[in-house]
Amino acid sequence: MLKRTIVIVTIFCVPIILLSFTKKNSDPAPKATIRTLIIDPGHGGFDGGARGKFSNEADVSLAVSLKLGKAIEKEFPDIKIIYTRTSDVMAGNKRTKDEGLRYRADLANSSGGDLFIAVHCNAAPDIAHRELTGYKNGTVWVGKGKKKKKVTRKIPQYRHWTTPNPANGTETYIWAVSKNDVKVNSVNKTEFYGEIDSTGSTMLELPDPSDPTEKARMLIYAQQYFRKSYNLAEMVEKEFLGTGRTSRGVKQRNDKGIWVLQATGMPSILVEIGFISDPDEEKYINSEQGQDEIVDDLVSAFRSYKQKLESKSVNTRSE
Repeated sequence: MLKRTIVIVTIFCVPIILLSFTKKNSDPAPKATIRTLIIDPGHGGFDGGARGKFSNEADVSLAVSLKLGKAIEKEFPDIKIIYTRTSDVMAGNKRTKDEGLRYRADLANSSGGDLFIAVHCNAAPDIAHRELTGYKNGTVWVGKGKKKKKVTRKIPQYRHWTTPNPANGTETYIWAVSKNDVKVNSVNKTEFYGEIDSTGSTMLELPDPSDPTEKARMLIYAQQYFRKSYNLAEMVEKEFLGTGRTSRGVKQRNDKGIWVLQATGMPSILVEIGFISDPDEEKYINSEQGQDEIVDDLVSAFRSYKQKLESKSVNTRSE
């Protein structure tokens, strides 16, 4: 009886030892978490976007976006870069802004994008000022009906002028939590549900959004996309701070201009690289030095984000 017991223990211990040895000496390769990057230069064509004293948002956004794509291609040649536009036209050469927005989202989703980065410039209206300069006699009507009559009164006189708004700095937007249902629907519209597996060759079927189980799974993906978007946005603003820029932080916005963020079935951010309405910042974002620094900051944030994702992938596969 004792002999049989020893044999059984030996049989069950061998696989455990082998598994422990294999895990300790294996070195799982990091999973390629970003294969396709969508870069979206804001506005374009008939829509110049915000305007400064000598430039407009569409031109600056395009210049920075193209430099960003080239920098990422150089450092990460295996990543496919897709631009929503590469010249001064509305995205997709569409006739309206709404059509252009839909084209941007559809292109990102149909291309199997893993990350969406929109590049824009911010703007703030000039500040209006009014100063009382004196009074002038004038005739005005008072009363109603038969009692209506003209009277002479002193009318205040004002001097009006504007000064540039001092708002400056960077902001990075993610879609608002209140738009999470829209993000869930956009996940269902993507060509690939979630992420391709580690072999990079398996295409998964689109889920049925009417199925409660599938809808719950899509909600999980949307929540994951939110966390990833927020993490990248924080990294972007951290890089801007590191190079001496004024960071206005990571923000959410519900208005129509950010629709493209919740319409893309992937992590997505919109980077406001500076205020084109601020004279000093307009010069900076138009200069070669300024644009190079902005691109360096974005690439550094992208690199950190990519490394973090791949580190998590390795740790998950090692467990």
